[in-house]
Amino acid sequence: MHQSRRHFIAVSLTSALPFCAFLFHTGDSRADEIDDAINAEMKRRNIPGLSLAIIDGGKIVKAQGYGVTERGGKVAVTPSTLFQAGSISKPVAALGALRIVEHGKISLDVDVNAKLSTWKVPENEFTKDKKVTLRGLLSHTAGMTVHGFPGYASDALVPTVPQVLDGTSPANTAAVRVATVPGSAWKYSGGGYTIAQQLMVDISGKTFPEYMQDAVLKPLGMLESSFAQPLPAEKASIAATGHFPKQAVPGRWHTYPEMAAAGLWTTASDLARFAIGIQQSLAGKVNTVISQPMTREMLTDVKGNFGLGLRLLGTADKREFNHNGRDAGFDAAMFATFESGQGAVIMINANDNSMSTNSLIAAIRKAYKWPSASTTATLPAPTDTDNRAISAFAGSYEVDGGGRFQLMADRGMLVRMSDGMPADEFVPVGERRFAARTVENLNYQFAIDDKGQVTVMQKSGLQERKARRIAPLMRNVVMKPDPKPARTEKLKEALLCCAKGPKDAPDSPLFSAGAKADKGSQYEECINAKAPVFHYEQDVSSHAIKRHNTDVKSIVFYQLPKDAMSPYLAVYLDAGGLIADLEMADD
Repeated sequence: MHQSRRHFIAVSLTSALPFCAFLFHTGDSRADEIDDAINAEMKRRNIPGLSLAIIDGGKIVKAQGYGVTERGGKVAVTPSTLFQAGSISKPVAALGALRIVEHGKISLDVDVNAKLSTWKVPENEFTKDKKVTLRGLLSHTAGMTVHGFPGYASDALVPTVPQVLDGTSPANTAAVRVATVPGSAWKYSGGGYTIAQQLMVDISGKTFPEYMQDAVLKPLGMLESSFAQPLPAEKASIAATGHFPKQAVPGRWHTYPEMAAAGLWTTASDLARFAIGIQQSLAGKVNTVISQPMTREMLTDVKGNFGLGLRLLGTADKREFNHNGRDAGFDAAMFATFESGQGAVIMINANDNSMSTNSLIAAIRKAYKWPSASTTATLPAPTDTDNRAISAFAGSYEVDGGGRFQLMADRGMLVRMSDGMPADEFVPVGERRFAARTVENLNYQFAIDDKGQVTVMQKSGLQERKARRIAPLMRNVVMKPDPKPARTEKLKEALLCCAKGPKDAPDSPLFSAGAKADKGSQYEECINAKAPVFHYEQDVSSHAIKRHNTDVKSIVFYQLPKDAMSPYLAVYLDAGGLIADLEMADD
Protein backbone atom coordinates (compact mmCIF):
# COMPACT_ATOMS: atom_id res chain seq x y z
CA MET A 1 0.00 0.00 0.00
CA HIS A 2 1.15 3.48 -0.70
CA GLN A 3 1.52 5.80 2.23
CA SER A 4 -1.68 7.65 1.40
CA ARG A 5 -3.71 4.49 1.94
CA ARG A 6 -2.30 3.16 5.19
CA HIS A 7 -4.49 2.63 8.25
CA PHE A 8 -7.79 3.69 6.82
CA ILE A 9 -10.73 4.94 8.39
CA ALA A 10 -14.06 6.53 8.70
CA VAL A 11 -16.51 5.33 11.24
CA SER A 12 -20.17 5.88 11.99
CA LEU A 13 -21.08 8.17 14.85
CA THR A 14 -23.95 6.10 16.19
CA SER A 15 -24.22 7.66 19.61
CA ALA A 16 -27.06 10.07 20.12
CA LEU A 17 -24.83 12.03 22.47
CA PRO A 18 -24.58 15.68 21.39
CA PHE A 19 -21.21 17.15 20.56
CA CYS A 20 -19.80 18.41 23.84
CA ALA A 21 -17.91 21.62 24.46
CA PHE A 22 -15.54 22.35 27.30
CA LEU A 23 -13.50 25.35 28.46
CA PHE A 24 -13.02 28.77 26.97
CA HIS A 25 -16.31 28.69 25.06
CA THR A 26 -16.91 32.41 24.88
CA GLY A 27 -20.12 32.34 22.85
CA ASP A 28 -18.79 34.83 20.30
CA SER A 29 -19.59 34.54 16.60
CA ARG A 30 -16.17 33.07 15.81
CA ALA A 31 -16.72 30.23 18.27
CA ASP A 32 -20.14 29.52 16.79
CA GLU A 33 -18.74 29.55 13.26
CA ILE A 34 -15.94 27.15 14.18
CA ASP A 35 -18.28 24.86 16.12
CA ASP A 36 -20.64 24.70 13.16
CA ALA A 37 -17.79 23.83 10.78
CA ILE A 38 -16.48 21.10 13.10
CA ASN A 39 -19.90 19.58 13.75
CA ALA A 40 -20.66 19.53 10.03
CA GLU A 41 -17.31 17.98 9.11
CA MET A 42 -17.57 15.31 11.80
CA LYS A 43 -21.02 14.36 10.59
CA ARG A 44 -19.98 14.39 6.93
CA ARG A 45 -16.88 12.27 7.53
CA ASN A 46 -18.26 10.12 10.39
CA ILE A 47 -15.53 11.15 12.82
CA PRO A 48 -16.28 9.89 16.37
CA GLY A 49 -14.32 12.42 18.40
CA LEU A 50 -12.23 15.56 18.04
CA SER A 51 -10.09 17.73 20.30
CA LEU A 52 -9.36 21.37 19.46
CA ALA A 53 -7.04 24.08 20.76
CA ILE A 54 -6.76 27.58 19.27
CA ILE A 55 -3.89 29.99 19.96
CA ASP A 56 -4.38 33.75 19.60
CA GLY A 57 -2.25 36.48 21.06
CA GLY A 58 0.23 33.86 22.24
CA LYS A 59 -2.18 32.01 24.51
CA ILE A 60 -4.81 29.29 24.28
CA VAL A 61 -8.16 31.04 23.77
CA LYS A 62 -10.30 28.01 23.00
CA ALA A 63 -9.92 24.39 24.14
CA GLN A 64 -12.81 22.14 23.32
CA GLY A 65 -13.85 18.52 22.92
CA TYR A 66 -16.43 17.20 20.49
CA GLY A 67 -18.06 13.81 20.07
CA VAL A 68 -17.13 10.59 21.84
CA THR A 69 -14.00 8.66 22.67
CA GLU A 70 -15.23 5.49 20.95
CA ARG A 71 -17.78 4.81 18.23
CA GLY A 72 -21.11 3.92 19.76
CA GLY A 73 -19.93 4.91 23.22
CA LYS A 74 -21.13 7.58 25.60
CA VAL A 75 -17.87 8.95 27.01
CA ALA A 76 -17.47 12.50 25.72
CA VAL A 77 -14.18 13.86 24.44
CA THR A 78 -12.83 16.59 26.72
CA PRO A 79 -9.72 18.78 26.44
CA SER A 80 -7.99 16.23 28.71
CA THR A 81 -8.73 13.21 26.48
CA LEU A 82 -5.50 11.65 25.23
CA PHE A 83 -4.91 11.10 21.52
CA GLN A 84 -1.93 9.68 19.66
CA ALA A 85 -0.05 12.48 17.89
CA GLY A 86 1.50 10.33 15.17
CA SER A 87 4.25 12.20 13.37
CA ILE A 88 3.75 15.36 15.43
CA SER A 89 5.86 13.35 17.87
CA LYS A 90 8.82 14.27 15.63
CA PRO A 91 9.02 18.06 16.26
CA VAL A 92 8.52 17.48 20.00
CA ALA A 93 11.34 14.91 19.93
CA ALA A 94 13.47 17.31 17.85
CA LEU A 95 13.22 19.85 20.65
CA GLY A 96 14.63 17.25 23.03
CA ALA A 97 17.53 16.56 20.66
CA LEU A 98 18.30 20.28 20.32
CA ARG A 99 18.41 20.60 24.10
CA ILE A 100 21.16 17.99 24.14
CA VAL A 101 23.02 19.97 21.47
CA GLU A 102 22.59 23.16 23.50
CA HIS A 103 24.15 21.44 26.50
CA GLY A 104 27.23 20.57 24.46
CA LYS A 105 26.71 16.80 24.46
CA ILE A 106 26.79 16.58 20.64
CA SER A 107 27.06 18.89 17.63
CA LEU A 108 24.41 19.09 14.95
CA ASP A 109 26.98 18.37 12.24
CA VAL A 110 29.17 15.53 13.54
CA ASP A 111 28.85 11.84 12.72
CA VAL A 112 26.17 10.46 15.06
CA ASN A 113 28.11 7.18 15.29
CA ALA A 114 30.61 9.02 17.47
CA LYS A 115 27.92 9.27 20.17
CA LEU A 116 25.77 6.19 19.49
CA SER A 117 26.77 3.29 21.75
CA THR A 118 23.88 0.80 21.79
CA TRP A 119 23.61 0.70 17.99
CA LYS A 120 25.57 2.16 15.07
CA VAL A 121 24.50 3.41 11.64
CA PRO A 122 25.91 0.79 9.21
CA GLU A 123 28.43 2.33 6.83
CA ASN A 124 27.98 1.78 3.08
CA GLU A 125 28.86 3.36 -0.27
CA PHE A 126 26.70 6.40 0.51
CA THR A 127 28.55 7.27 3.72
CA LYS A 128 32.13 7.16 2.35
CA ASP A 129 32.43 10.94 2.10
CA LYS A 130 29.33 12.19 3.94
CA LYS A 131 28.27 10.98 7.37
CA VAL A 132 24.89 10.86 9.05
CA THR A 133 24.45 13.86 11.34
CA LEU A 134 21.80 14.92 13.82
CA ARG A 135 20.95 17.89 11.58
CA GLY A 136 20.33 15.40 8.76
CA LEU A 137 18.17 13.13 10.90
CA LEU A 138 16.00 15.98 12.22
CA SER A 139 15.55 17.60 8.78
CA HIS A 140 14.97 14.34 6.86
CA THR A 141 18.11 14.91 4.78
CA ALA A 142 20.27 12.09 6.18
CA GLY A 143 19.30 9.74 3.35
CA MET A 144 17.61 7.22 5.67
CA THR A 145 15.02 4.61 4.71
CA VAL A 146 11.65 3.64 6.27
CA HIS A 147 9.06 6.35 5.82
CA GLY A 148 6.71 5.42 8.65
CA PHE A 149 5.65 2.74 11.10
CA PRO A 150 2.38 0.78 11.49
CA GLY A 151 2.84 0.13 15.20
CA TYR A 152 2.08 -3.11 17.01
CA ALA A 153 -1.33 -4.53 17.86
CA SER A 154 -2.22 -5.08 21.51
CA ASP A 155 -1.49 -8.81 21.28
CA ALA A 156 1.76 -8.50 19.28
CA LEU A 157 5.33 -8.78 20.49
CA VAL A 158 6.98 -5.37 20.60
CA PRO A 159 10.60 -5.13 19.42
CA THR A 160 13.40 -3.15 20.98
CA VAL A 161 14.62 -0.06 19.17
CA PRO A 162 17.79 -1.82 17.90
CA GLN A 163 15.55 -4.59 16.51
CA VAL A 164 13.46 -1.95 14.73
CA LEU A 165 16.57 -0.29 13.33
CA ASP A 166 17.89 -3.63 12.02
CA GLY A 167 14.50 -4.91 10.86
CA THR A 168 14.89 -8.11 12.87
CA SER A 169 12.08 -10.11 14.48
CA PRO A 170 9.67 -9.15 15.89
CA ALA A 171 10.01 -5.81 14.04
CA ASN A 172 7.39 -5.44 11.29
CA THR A 173 9.34 -2.99 9.12
CA ALA A 174 12.51 -3.15 7.08
CA ALA A 175 15.96 -2.23 8.39
CA VAL A 176 16.76 1.49 8.63
CA ARG A 177 19.70 2.16 6.35
CA VAL A 178 21.36 5.01 4.44
CA ALA A 179 19.97 4.91 0.88
CA THR A 180 21.25 8.22 -0.56
CA VAL A 181 24.26 10.41 0.12
CA PRO A 182 23.56 12.27 3.39
CA GLY A 183 22.61 15.90 2.73
CA SER A 184 21.93 15.38 -0.98
CA ALA A 185 18.13 15.22 -0.88
CA TRP A 186 15.06 15.58 1.33
CA LYS A 187 13.35 12.26 2.04
CA TYR A 188 10.91 11.87 4.89
CA SER A 189 12.10 9.17 7.27
CA GLY A 190 10.59 7.97 10.51
CA GLY A 191 13.56 5.63 10.55
CA GLY A 192 15.89 8.60 10.91
CA TYR A 193 13.96 9.85 13.94
CA THR A 194 14.22 6.40 15.51
CA ILE A 195 18.01 6.72 15.23
CA ALA A 196 17.72 10.15 16.88
CA GLN A 197 15.70 8.51 19.67
CA GLN A 198 18.45 5.97 20.32
CA LEU A 199 21.01 8.77 20.24
CA MET A 200 19.17 10.70 22.97
CA VAL A 201 18.92 7.56 25.09
CA ASP A 202 22.63 6.77 24.72
CA ILE A 203 23.71 10.33 25.54
CA SER A 204 21.28 11.02 28.40
CA GLY A 205 21.50 7.61 30.06
CA LYS A 206 17.72 7.69 30.58
CA THR A 207 14.84 5.94 28.88
CA PHE A 208 13.36 8.05 26.10
CA PRO A 209 10.07 8.76 27.95
CA GLU A 210 12.01 9.78 31.06
CA TYR A 211 14.36 12.05 29.16
CA MET A 212 11.55 13.76 27.21
CA GLN A 213 9.46 14.20 30.35
CA ASP A 214 12.30 16.00 32.14
CA ALA A 215 13.76 17.90 29.18
CA VAL A 216 10.67 19.00 27.21
CA LEU A 217 7.21 17.99 28.41
CA LYS A 218 7.42 19.20 32.01
CA PRO A 219 9.24 22.49 31.23
CA LEU A 220 6.62 23.39 28.58
CA GLY A 221 3.71 22.53 30.87
CA MET A 222 2.69 19.53 28.73
CA LEU A 223 1.70 17.74 31.91
CA GLU A 224 -0.87 15.40 30.35
CA SER A 225 1.54 14.16 27.67
CA SER A 226 3.78 11.11 27.66
CA PHE A 227 6.04 9.17 25.29
CA ALA A 228 5.46 6.00 27.35
CA GLN A 229 4.81 3.02 25.08
CA PRO A 230 2.70 1.08 25.68
CA LEU A 231 0.34 3.55 27.31
CA PRO A 232 0.28 2.96 31.08
CA ALA A 233 -2.89 1.21 32.24
CA GLU A 234 -3.85 4.08 34.54
CA LYS A 235 -4.12 6.42 31.55
CA ALA A 236 -6.23 4.10 29.38
CA SER A 237 -9.50 5.41 30.82
CA ILE A 238 -8.78 8.95 29.60
CA ALA A 239 -7.56 7.92 26.13
CA ALA A 240 -9.59 7.92 22.94
CA THR A 241 -9.96 4.74 20.88
CA GLY A 242 -8.55 4.84 17.36
CA HIS A 243 -10.67 3.89 14.36
CA PHE A 244 -9.93 2.23 11.03
CA PRO A 245 -12.33 2.49 8.05
CA LYS A 246 -15.18 0.39 9.34
CA GLN A 247 -14.07 -0.70 12.78
CA ALA A 248 -12.28 0.40 15.90
CA VAL A 249 -8.60 -0.46 16.13
CA PRO A 250 -8.45 -3.92 17.76
CA GLY A 251 -7.22 -3.40 21.30
CA ARG A 252 -8.12 0.35 20.93
CA TRP A 253 -4.72 1.47 19.63
CA HIS A 254 -1.26 0.33 18.53
CA THR A 255 1.99 0.48 20.47
CA TYR A 256 4.92 2.40 18.96
CA PRO A 257 8.42 1.61 20.23
CA GLU A 258 9.47 4.20 17.59
CA MET A 259 8.53 6.87 20.13
CA ALA A 260 10.35 9.85 18.63
CA ALA A 261 8.75 9.17 15.25
CA ALA A 262 5.21 8.30 16.33
CA GLY A 263 4.85 7.54 20.05
CA LEU A 264 3.55 10.71 21.73
CA TRP A 265 0.28 10.51 23.66
CA THR A 266 -1.00 14.04 24.17
CA THR A 267 -3.88 16.50 23.99
CA ALA A 268 -4.60 19.32 21.58
CA SER A 269 -3.99 21.79 24.41
CA ASP A 270 -0.59 20.31 25.26
CA LEU A 271 0.47 20.49 21.59
CA ALA A 272 -0.68 24.11 21.62
CA ARG A 273 1.61 24.65 24.62
CA PHE A 274 4.45 23.16 22.57
CA ALA A 275 3.73 25.61 19.73
CA ILE A 276 3.52 28.54 22.16
CA GLY A 277 6.84 27.44 23.65
CA ILE A 278 8.46 27.68 20.21
CA GLN A 279 6.89 31.10 19.62
CA GLN A 280 8.05 32.45 23.00
CA SER A 281 11.53 31.00 22.61
CA LEU A 282 11.87 32.55 19.15
CA ALA A 283 10.84 35.92 20.57
CA GLY A 284 13.36 35.56 23.42
CA LYS A 285 10.58 35.85 26.01
CA VAL A 286 10.82 32.44 27.67
CA ASN A 287 13.62 30.06 26.73
CA THR A 288 12.69 27.14 28.95
CA VAL A 289 14.00 24.33 26.73
CA ILE A 290 16.35 25.88 24.16
CA SER A 291 17.78 29.35 23.54
CA GLN A 292 16.58 31.91 21.03
CA PRO A 293 19.53 31.24 18.65
CA MET A 294 18.84 27.48 18.76
CA THR A 295 15.15 28.12 18.10
CA ARG A 296 16.14 30.15 15.05
CA GLU A 297 18.25 27.17 13.97
CA MET A 298 15.22 24.91 14.40
CA LEU A 299 13.13 27.21 12.19
CA THR A 300 15.72 27.61 9.43
CA ASP A 301 15.07 25.80 6.15
CA VAL A 302 17.57 22.97 5.62
CA LYS A 303 16.03 21.59 2.43
CA GLY A 304 12.54 21.24 0.99
CA ASN A 305 11.00 23.93 3.27
CA PHE A 306 11.82 21.79 6.29
CA GLY A 307 13.72 22.87 9.37
CA LEU A 308 14.73 20.72 12.33
CA GLY A 309 11.52 18.85 13.03
CA LEU A 310 9.07 21.29 11.47
CA ARG A 311 7.76 22.15 8.03
CA LEU A 312 8.18 25.87 7.22
CA LEU A 313 5.96 28.13 5.13
CA GLY A 314 5.81 31.77 4.12
CA THR A 315 8.10 34.78 4.03
CA ALA A 316 8.50 38.12 5.81
CA ASP A 317 5.72 38.61 8.37
CA LYS A 318 3.71 35.56 7.26
CA ARG A 319 6.04 32.80 8.39
CA GLU A 320 4.54 29.64 9.88
CA PHE A 321 5.60 26.20 11.08
CA ASN A 322 3.44 23.09 10.99
CA HIS A 323 3.29 19.31 11.09
CA ASN A 324 0.63 16.66 10.54
CA GLY A 325 0.41 13.28 12.23
CA ARG A 326 -1.08 9.84 11.70
CA ASP A 327 -0.99 6.70 13.79
CA ALA A 328 -3.25 3.65 13.45
CA GLY A 329 -6.70 5.14 14.02
CA PHE A 330 -5.59 8.71 14.84
CA ASP A 331 -4.95 11.88 12.78
CA ALA A 332 -3.69 15.27 13.92
CA ALA A 333 -2.67 18.64 12.51
CA MET A 334 -0.80 21.57 14.07
CA PHE A 335 0.21 24.98 12.75
CA ALA A 336 1.50 28.17 14.35
CA THR A 337 2.92 31.50 13.23
CA PHE A 338 6.47 32.66 13.94
CA GLU A 339 5.77 36.15 15.28
CA SER A 340 2.04 36.90 15.61
CA GLY A 341 1.15 34.35 18.29
CA GLN A 342 -1.51 32.47 16.34
CA GLY A 343 -2.07 28.78 15.73
CA ALA A 344 -4.34 25.78 16.07
CA VAL A 345 -4.22 22.06 16.84
CA ILE A 346 -6.82 19.48 15.83
CA MET A 347 -6.74 15.82 16.86
CA ILE A 348 -9.26 13.13 15.83
CA ASN A 349 -9.65 9.46 16.74
CA ALA A 350 -9.97 8.35 13.12
CA ASN A 351 -7.79 8.16 10.02
CA ASP A 352 -9.55 10.50 7.62
CA ASN A 353 -8.11 10.47 4.12
CA SER A 354 -9.93 13.62 3.08
CA MET A 355 -7.55 15.52 5.40
CA SER A 356 -10.47 17.08 7.26
CA THR A 357 -8.07 18.35 9.92
CA ASN A 358 -6.51 20.69 7.35
CA SER A 359 -9.94 21.80 6.13
CA LEU A 360 -10.94 22.68 9.68
CA ILE A 361 -7.75 24.65 10.23
CA ALA A 362 -8.69 26.62 7.10
CA ALA A 363 -12.10 27.29 8.73
CA ILE A 364 -10.37 28.57 11.87
CA ARG A 365 -8.22 30.92 9.79
CA LYS A 366 -11.33 32.27 8.13
CA ALA A 367 -13.20 32.75 11.41
CA TYR A 368 -10.28 34.63 12.99
CA LYS A 369 -9.39 36.44 9.75
CA TRP A 370 -5.79 35.25 9.96
CA PRO A 371 -3.64 35.67 6.86
CA SER A 372 -2.25 32.54 5.24
CA ALA A 373 1.44 31.88 4.64
CA SER A 374 0.59 30.53 1.19
CA THR A 375 -0.52 32.68 -1.70
CA THR A 376 -4.24 33.34 -1.89
CA ALA A 377 -6.50 33.88 -4.83
CA THR A 378 -10.07 35.06 -5.22
CA LEU A 379 -12.36 32.20 -6.12
CA PRO A 380 -14.05 32.87 -9.49
CA ALA A 381 -17.81 32.54 -9.70
CA PRO A 382 -18.94 29.03 -10.70
CA THR A 383 -19.86 28.53 -14.34
CA ASP A 384 -23.04 26.79 -15.43
CA THR A 385 -21.98 23.29 -16.50
CA ASP A 386 -24.27 20.28 -16.72
CA ASN A 387 -23.48 16.85 -15.30
CA ARG A 388 -22.95 15.29 -18.73
CA ALA A 389 -19.99 17.57 -19.43
CA ILE A 390 -18.61 17.14 -15.93
CA SER A 391 -18.87 13.34 -16.11
CA ALA A 392 -16.08 13.39 -18.73
CA PHE A 393 -13.69 13.91 -15.78
CA ALA A 394 -15.16 11.28 -13.45
CA GLY A 395 -13.11 8.20 -12.64
CA SER A 396 -10.24 6.80 -10.60
CA TYR A 397 -6.96 8.76 -10.68
CA GLU A 398 -3.37 7.80 -9.91
CA VAL A 399 -1.21 10.58 -8.46
CA ASP A 400 2.38 10.90 -9.67
CA GLY A 401 4.54 9.53 -6.90
CA GLY A 402 1.76 7.27 -5.60
CA GLY A 403 -1.74 7.40 -4.23
CA ARG A 404 -5.23 7.25 -5.74
CA PHE A 405 -8.46 9.18 -5.51
CA GLN A 406 -11.86 9.07 -7.20
CA LEU A 407 -13.97 11.82 -8.76
CA MET A 408 -17.68 11.55 -9.45
CA ALA A 409 -20.07 13.99 -11.13
CA ASP A 410 -22.90 15.14 -8.90
CA ARG A 411 -25.27 18.13 -8.97
CA GLY A 412 -23.15 20.12 -11.41
CA MET A 413 -19.95 19.53 -9.41
CA LEU A 414 -17.05 17.11 -9.20
CA VAL A 415 -16.91 15.37 -5.83
CA ARG A 416 -13.65 13.81 -4.67
CA MET A 417 -14.35 10.59 -2.83
CA SER A 418 -12.30 9.28 0.06
CA ASP A 419 -13.07 6.11 2.03
CA GLY A 420 -16.20 5.75 -0.08
CA MET A 421 -17.53 9.07 1.24
CA PRO A 422 -17.46 12.61 -0.18
CA ALA A 423 -14.35 14.57 0.74
CA ASP A 424 -14.23 17.80 -1.31
CA GLU A 425 -16.66 19.41 -3.71
CA PHE A 426 -15.25 21.17 -6.80
CA VAL A 427 -17.29 23.65 -8.82
CA PRO A 428 -16.52 24.52 -12.46
CA VAL A 429 -14.85 27.94 -12.68
CA GLY A 430 -13.37 27.98 -16.18
CA GLU A 431 -12.27 25.90 -19.15
CA ARG A 432 -11.72 22.42 -17.66
CA ARG A 433 -10.95 24.11 -14.34
CA PHE A 434 -12.62 23.37 -10.99
CA ALA A 435 -12.14 24.98 -7.59
CA ALA A 436 -12.83 23.50 -4.15
CA ARG A 437 -15.87 25.00 -2.44
CA THR A 438 -14.60 24.77 1.14
CA VAL A 439 -10.80 24.46 0.93
CA GLU A 440 -8.86 27.63 0.26
CA ASN A 441 -6.58 27.67 -2.77
CA LEU A 442 -7.30 24.13 -4.01
CA ASN A 443 -8.21 23.61 -7.65
CA TYR A 444 -8.07 21.11 -10.49
CA GLN A 445 -7.05 21.85 -14.08
CA PHE A 446 -7.87 19.02 -16.49
CA ALA A 447 -6.36 18.14 -19.85
CA ILE A 448 -7.47 15.56 -22.44
CA ASP A 449 -4.98 14.37 -25.07
CA ASP A 450 -5.72 13.19 -28.63
CA LYS A 451 -6.09 9.61 -27.36
CA GLY A 452 -8.76 10.65 -24.87
CA GLN A 453 -6.55 10.18 -21.85
CA VAL A 454 -7.42 12.54 -19.00
CA THR A 455 -4.88 14.13 -16.67
CA VAL A 456 -5.41 16.65 -13.90
CA MET A 457 -3.06 19.09 -12.23
CA GLN A 458 -3.98 19.58 -8.59
CA LYS A 459 -2.85 22.96 -7.29
CA SER A 460 -2.85 23.70 -3.58
CA GLY A 461 -1.20 27.01 -2.75
CA LEU A 462 2.28 26.80 -4.25
CA GLN A 463 2.24 23.01 -4.54
CA GLU A 464 1.28 21.13 -7.71
CA ARG A 465 0.65 17.42 -8.22
CA LYS A 466 -0.27 15.66 -11.43
CA ALA A 467 -2.64 12.71 -11.63
CA ARG A 468 -3.77 10.48 -14.49
CA ARG A 469 -7.17 8.86 -14.88
CA ILE A 470 -6.53 5.13 -14.78
CA ALA A 471 -10.04 3.64 -14.71
CA PRO A 472 -13.74 4.45 -14.59
CA LEU A 473 -15.55 4.34 -11.27
CA MET A 474 -16.09 0.70 -10.39
CA ARG A 475 -19.68 1.39 -9.39
CA ASN A 476 -20.34 2.24 -13.05
CA VAL A 477 -18.62 -0.84 -14.49
CA VAL A 478 -20.54 -4.05 -15.18
CA MET A 479 -18.68 -7.03 -13.70
CA LYS A 480 -17.09 -9.17 -16.40
CA PRO A 481 -16.15 -12.88 -16.48
CA ASP A 482 -12.70 -13.57 -15.09
CA PRO A 483 -10.33 -13.81 -18.09
CA LYS A 484 -7.55 -15.39 -16.01
CA PRO A 485 -8.92 -17.60 -13.20
CA ALA A 486 -5.44 -19.00 -12.55
CA ARG A 487 -4.16 -15.50 -11.85
CA THR A 488 -6.94 -14.97 -9.32
CA GLU A 489 -5.99 -18.18 -7.55
CA LYS A 490 -2.39 -16.94 -7.32
CA LEU A 491 -3.66 -13.66 -5.85
CA LYS A 492 -5.43 -15.65 -3.15
CA GLU A 493 -2.08 -17.29 -2.37
CA ALA A 494 -0.50 -13.85 -2.06
CA LEU A 495 -3.27 -12.70 0.29
CA LEU A 496 -2.67 -15.76 2.45
CA CYS A 497 0.96 -14.69 2.61
CA CYS A 498 -0.19 -11.21 3.68
CA ALA A 499 -2.20 -12.86 6.46
CA LYS A 500 1.06 -14.08 8.03
CA GLY A 501 1.94 -10.46 8.77
CA PRO A 502 2.91 -7.22 6.96
CA LYS A 503 6.65 -7.84 7.13
CA ASP A 504 6.40 -11.31 5.56
CA ALA A 505 3.87 -10.44 2.85
CA PRO A 506 6.25 -9.69 -0.04
CA ASP A 507 8.34 -12.80 0.61
CA SER A 508 5.90 -14.61 -1.69
CA PRO A 509 7.35 -15.26 -5.19
CA LEU A 510 4.20 -13.59 -6.54
CA PHE A 511 5.53 -10.13 -5.59
CA SER A 512 7.85 -8.05 -7.75
CA ALA A 513 11.47 -7.42 -6.77
CA GLY A 514 10.60 -3.81 -5.89
CA ALA A 515 7.77 -4.89 -3.61
CA LYS A 516 10.06 -7.39 -1.89
CA ALA A 517 12.77 -4.80 -1.36
CA ASP A 518 10.25 -2.32 0.08
CA LYS A 519 8.48 -4.77 2.35
CA GLY A 520 6.89 -3.53 5.49
CA SER A 521 3.71 -1.90 6.70
CA GLN A 522 2.28 -1.22 3.27
CA TYR A 523 0.42 -4.55 3.06
CA GLU A 524 -1.22 -4.45 6.47
CA GLU A 525 -4.66 -3.36 5.31
CA CYS A 526 -4.87 -6.26 2.82
CA ILE A 527 -4.43 -8.97 5.44
CA ASN A 528 -8.19 -9.46 5.71
CA ALA A 529 -9.01 -9.10 2.00
CA LYS A 530 -10.84 -12.40 1.50
CA ALA A 531 -12.43 -14.19 -1.46
CA PRO A 532 -11.65 -11.66 -4.23
CA VAL A 533 -13.86 -11.90 -7.34
CA PHE A 534 -12.63 -10.44 -10.64
CA HIS A 535 -14.38 -7.20 -11.58
CA TYR A 536 -12.35 -5.19 -14.12
CA GLU A 537 -8.85 -4.82 -15.59
CA GLN A 538 -7.28 -1.62 -16.90
CA ASP A 539 -4.14 -1.42 -19.05
CA VAL A 540 -2.04 1.46 -17.70
CA SER A 541 1.23 0.72 -19.51
CA SER A 542 1.18 4.17 -21.13
CA HIS A 543 0.60 6.00 -17.83
CA ALA A 544 4.14 5.69 -16.42
CA ILE A 545 2.87 4.46 -13.05
CA LYS A 546 5.41 3.15 -10.56
CA ARG A 547 4.76 1.35 -7.30
CA HIS A 548 7.70 0.34 -5.09
CA ASN A 549 10.15 1.13 -7.91
CA THR A 550 8.24 -1.19 -10.24
CA ASP A 551 6.72 -0.18 -13.58
CA VAL A 552 3.01 -1.00 -13.51
CA LYS A 553 1.46 -2.49 -16.67
CA SER A 554 -2.09 -3.12 -15.51
CA ILE A 555 -4.40 -2.68 -12.53
CA VAL A 556 -6.89 -5.43 -11.78
CA PHE A 557 -9.89 -4.61 -9.61
CA TYR A 558 -11.45 -7.37 -7.54
CA GLN A 559 -14.73 -7.16 -5.70
CA LEU A 560 -14.61 -8.16 -2.03
CA PRO A 561 -17.31 -9.56 0.29
CA LYS A 562 -19.69 -7.09 1.88
CA ASP A 563 -18.03 -7.50 5.28
CA ALA A 564 -14.62 -6.40 3.93
CA MET A 565 -13.07 -3.09 5.01
CA SER A 566 -13.46 -1.77 1.44
CA PRO A 567 -15.61 -2.95 -1.49
CA TYR A 568 -12.69 -3.55 -3.86
CA LEU A 569 -9.07 -4.62 -4.01
CA ALA A 570 -6.80 -2.96 -6.59
CA VAL A 571 -3.87 -5.14 -7.66
CA TYR A 572 -0.97 -3.41 -9.45
CA LEU A 573 0.85 -5.82 -11.81
CA ASP A 574 4.14 -5.48 -13.65
CA ALA A 575 4.81 -6.69 -17.21
CA GLY A 576 5.53 -10.19 -15.92
CA GLY A 577 2.29 -10.38 -13.96
CA LEU A 578 3.99 -9.99 -10.58
CA ILE A 579 2.35 -7.91 -7.86
CA ALA A 580 3.91 -4.46 -7.55
CA ASP A 581 1.38 -3.30 -4.96
CA LEU A 582 -1.94 -4.08 -3.31
CA GLU A 583 -4.45 -1.48 -2.24
CA MET A 584 -7.89 -1.56 -0.72
CA ALA A 585 -10.20 0.53 -2.88
CA ASP A 586 -13.52 2.15 -2.09
CA ASP A 587 -14.38 2.52 -5.77
